[in-house]
Amino acid sequence: MVNQLNLNWPEFLEKYWQKKPVVLKNAFPNFVDPITPDELAGLAMEPEVDSRLVSQTDGKWNASHGPFEDFDGLGETGWSLLAQAVNHWHAPSAELVRPFRVLPEWRLDDLMISYSVPGGGVGPHIDNYDVFIIQGMGRRRWRVGDAIPMRQFCPHPALLHVDPFEPIIDVEMSPGDILYIPPGFPHDGFTFEDTLNYSVGFRGPNGRDLISSFADYALENDLGGIHYSDADLTVREHPGRVEEYELERLRAMMIEVISQPEDFKQWFGRFATTPRHELDIAPAEPPYAEEEVLDALTGGETLTRLSGLRVLHIGDKFFVNSEAWNTVHPQAADALCRLTEVGQEELGDALHNPAFIAELTALINQGYWYFEA
Repeated sequence: MVNQLNLNWPEFLEKYWQKKPVVLKNAFPNFVDPITPDELAGLAMEPEVDSRLVSQTDGKWNASHGPFEDFDGLGETGWSLLAQAVNHWHAPSAELVRPFRVLPEWRLDDLMISYSVPGGGVGPHIDNYDVFIIQGMGRRRWRVGDAIPMRQFCPHPALLHVDPFEPIIDVEMSPGDILYIPPGFPHDGFTFEDTLNYSVGFRGPNGRDLISSFADYALENDLGGIHYSDADLTVREHPGRVEEYELERLRAMMIEVISQPEDFKQWFGRFATTPRHELDIAPAEPPYAEEEVLDALTGGETLTRLSGLRVLHIGDKFFVNSEAWNTVHPQAADALCRLTEVGQEELGDALHNPAFIAELTALINQGYWYFEA
């Protein structure tokens, strides 16, 4: 069963997005968990999956990273198992991300799923991203504080907590409820009974990340190689002082490097389509021939995009999984960016273009799109 989201998006974006937290009661009516605790535990035993186990005993916190060999000896209270990017590895869970595709896909981080026993949680903390916490099985009480400066500290090297806070939201969540929390609002969940929570996160890069990534691109592509020059230099009374106009000239040199529109687009396309978590990429085996791809699509078969794959249309350029995609058919490439499933109708006359079929076949053989078995 596919869970349907009942949410007025324009109203939500106007009132709450990046402004204030809100509880959306019964946002998924008749919610059905897409995964079981045992399945989540199985994923946490896989080396490709980023997972954590967080526990608290007598006020002392502990955290460890997977993959885990077993879960013996944990007891029945005080621990949580968390797995990141479950949408990359578990198709039914990935369906929970689909209703959020009205938001920019380049901002989507991942679907994190946590299983908590009574008293389990990760402690009071602040996230630097937007998160929609969907309540699955069980009951959990969430407290959210206001976005004010707070002391953060590490009760364990793998955990970052905040001091106790006064809640502006204090609610017990039921299956299908959503708690939306913008960046900077402290929050803490207390578990009453065995519980599943699904967190759909949207992350925005900070300036440091952007500058660091662009610097790598500039080095790779030999940008900004022009040296500082000062043909208008005059005799300096104070040789140990840097003049304001020199600082401005240096700043202008740096700004000039990032002010080239084509380079900026190329860099950002690669940056924004680089996944933060490993993908479940399985190259086609044996590889498809171009004729097979064309026959399948004209015969009514549908191509499905690999879950978690980042595919973006930026200006007149296209990017797939951190690489530029120079397509011969922008309209069909745009459909592949906009939709997660495409067939003959969506690809249109591109199917009559052998060069596009060659492009598409290469993408399928890399494991980026696949035909449902």
